[in-house]
Amino acid sequence: MCGIVGYIGHRDAYPIIVKGLKRLEYRGYDSAGVALFNKTSVIIKTKGKVLDLEHLAANHSTNCKNLGIGHTRWATHGIPSDLNSHPQISNSGKISVVHNGIIENYGSLKKMLLNNGFHFKSDTDTEVLVNLIEFIKINQKVKIGKAVQIALAQVVGAYSIAVVDLDRSDEIVVAKLGSPLAIGIGKDEYFIASDASPFIEYTKRTIYLDDNEMAVISRTKGFKMYSIIGDKLITPTIQDIKLSLETIEKGGYDYFMLKEIHEQSRAITDTFRGRLLVEEQQINISGIEQNKLKFENASRITIVACGTSWHAGLVAEYLFEDAARIPVEVEYASEFRYRKPVINKGDIVIAISQSGETADTLAAIKLAKAHGAFVFGICNVVGSSIARASDAGAYTHAGPEIGVASTKAFTTQLTVIIMMGLRLGQLKGTVGKSDFERVAKQLAELPKLIDVVLAYDKQIEKIAREYKDASNFLYLGRGYNFPAALEGALKLKEISYIHAEGYPAAEMKHGPIALIDENMPVVVIATKKGHYEKIVSNVQEIKSRNANIISIVTKGDESVKLLSDHVVEIPDVTEALVPILASVPLQLLSYHIAIMRGCDVDQPRNLAKSVTVE
Repeated sequence: MCGIVGYIGHRDAYPIIVKGLKRLEYRGYDSAGVALFNKTSVIIKTKGKVLDLEHLAANHSTNCKNLGIGHTRWATHGIPSDLNSHPQISNSGKISVVHNGIIENYGSLKKMLLNNGFHFKSDTDTEVLVNLIEFIKINQKVKIGKAVQIALAQVVGAYSIAVVDLDRSDEIVVAKLGSPLAIGIGKDEYFIASDASPFIEYTKRTIYLDDNEMAVISRTKGFKMYSIIGDKLITPTIQDIKLSLETIEKGGYDYFMLKEIHEQSRAITDTFRGRLLVEEQQINISGIEQNKLKFENASRITIVACGTSWHAGLVAEYLFEDAARIPVEVEYASEFRYRKPVINKGDIVIAISQSGETADTLAAIKLAKAHGAFVFGICNVVGSSIARASDAGAYTHAGPEIGVASTKAFTTQLTVIIMMGLRLGQLKGTVGKSDFERVAKQLAELPKLIDVVLAYDKQIEKIAREYKDASNFLYLGRGYNFPAALEGALKLKEISYIHAEGYPAAEMKHGPIALIDENMPVVVIATKKGHYEKIVSNVQEIKSRNANIISIVTKGDESVKLLSDHVVEIPDVTEALVPILASVPLQLLSYHIAIMRGCDVDQPRNLAKSVTVE
């Protein structure tokens, strides 16, 4: 959840670290801090955002410090405060640590350290870790790298860390278990970050640490990588990252979220480019083609995901069962991993994650593989932990998504899912030539259709203005549109802080209808495909309770339009594609309401982009 940045080289470390922290602020923004070194140390940290850190740093000398580590925090242990901010410092003041993750056994370790004369200023598990490292260094008379290794062998939990010791202020020690960490390799300089975005203008050469790996990085001696367990020297794999600076900047938009909403037509094109061959009636997803027999013989598919990705999984359930006639179960990864799921050898488990680092989803993958399941990953970030842990998979190619509320990541996940459904239907013989051609052609046209929907932005802004002060929203849909309703409600909750619920439209009568009155806006996805007559009846039931109705309808609709207070039209497409088109106006509605309420849509309170802790 938190963001880590580090630098060692010939440049001033501070500007590099601060710029990097700004790029990682989507990972957490409760507090921020830096530790800078050149024989002596400068520690600057504060509650608040990186901008607050900059204001504080203006009162300190940060020049001529060629080594440093920095952190932007999403609070887990201890409330956001100056004392709980990272870096955390050892009792001697010599060792500094920045940490992403959770040390689960910090309580017992803290008790041991207290008994050995250590004291604590913060409520964080990280302060326990830094003092454990110091305790081992002193008592076992070892260097900092070895002390880190021994300490981590005693730790239960997840972490990525960067450690600096004043006694060896020409090196940084880094390690990873569960939370991502990358090393950028420049000329006589090295960069450390939770992802590659902080250093892409300096170098493309990157090493991604695997679990239970650590590295000792020195400006003069280079770096060495070791396995934490067994102390084995590792030969690293260096790769060139394919990331451009333009993709992680706002590009003239006020917010990343708005930019990413408007990028969806391009992102979807990138998702199906080279995979969707309409004229040839082919879909080429290498992870499926290389494992055709597994999918052809699959008796069931289990999908594991969290948040928005779980909603994408629900769409997959409808589509895979419809198109391929394969039974599908969709599980919250956080629940799946903590019960005793029935997993048989040869089962297919599909894991969906934007970041590829979601801790619960990664744990679910490990559980599934331990029981002999074949794991197919769908994620956006190349080289991510889930991508590496999966047996096969497909990248969405959405490009970096900085806004915390997922937009283009969701619609590109659905694009991959639609292509998978069509291909599985081909393999199973359950999708005919004409149906394949019809859906494939519409999928190829989808980017243009999204641009059509985006042109309603001003209309949606007017609707938002009317309901920005509402306390509650209800979102309804049937069939494929039910997951889209859930996603629409989630977007509103995430960025505007308005309570919203998504419901199957027919289930409205089993409880939520009691909430409906003239103060309750109800958003209904009421397109003509699917159970149109039933949804019209649901809208009539809502209207009779004096609710304000905002409907997403098929272009040319009259029945729902007559019953609704506001209507947004979307092009007529096959039922499986509606959730993509319907999601765009719901994203814009949430965005405009949040802006009008004065909310930070890119960094909503209490949230972070990548949930790398439980």
